[in-house]
Amino acid sequence: MKSFGLIGYPLKHSFSKSYFENKFLNENIKGVKYFNLECQDLEELFNSKQLLKLDGFNVTKPHKENIIKYLDELSPEAQVIGAVNCVKNNGGKLVGHNTDYLGFLNSIKPILKTHHKNALILGNGGASKAVVYALKKLNITFKIVSRNSSFDYNDVDKKCIAKHHIIINCTPLGTFPKIDNFPEIRYECLSKNHILYDLVYNPEITLFLSYGKEKNCIVKNGMEMLTIQAEKSWNIWKRKKYTY
Repeated sequence: MKSFGLIGYPLKHSFSKSYFENKFLNENIKGVKYFNLECQDLEELFNSKQLLKLDGFNVTKPHKENIIKYLDELSPEAQVIGAVNCVKNNGGKLVGHNTDYLGFLNSIKPILKTHHKNALILGNGGASKAVVYALKKLNITFKIVSRNSSFDYNDVDKKCIAKHHIIINCTPLGTFPKIDNFPEIRYECLSKNHILYDLVYNPEITLFLSYGKEKNCIVKNGMEMLTIQAEKSWNIWKRKKYTY
């Protein structure tokens, strides 16, 4: 029996478990299980040796960055990004990977147009680090907007929005059940030339995206990104030997 899982907190409304269970059922993949391992304390979880019983696992908030110190090795991408969302157990050696950046890159690429050259990234957590890496791959310049940085939401004025035609929400604002929350930017300054991309996928249309739709922006949620990163994780896990 092969065992996989997801670690993070909270996991009540997580995507991964249902996705992989449906995948195993629909693709007739036998002898596999996927577990949710909800935890706030990574040290306690690693001391229990529970993760070494898994063949691989996904990592979600709030552990994508602080898990690194518990791993034996990182893929080159994860090392540069500084965040991990996928771990493979290679004979007792835990190797961290980042498939989030591939999910984001491959999901935003089809909707990019020639004028989409500058982006605003809302939030500076583990997910935003993967977005930064993907934007660099796409040769898109960016600014990170965060309440605890030198460039905060007060700096996102009309001129700033006019210059940055991609706005990416990497915060949890608007996630179910707190669907009334949203990043506080000047939505009245948006236009049809803008892309609003929300890493949140539940609900399907957050207030962030609905305000963009009112201004005829291109809008996209994080579901395709999640699906792509999950498939990339599965490809890593099922290989007998992973080569970078």
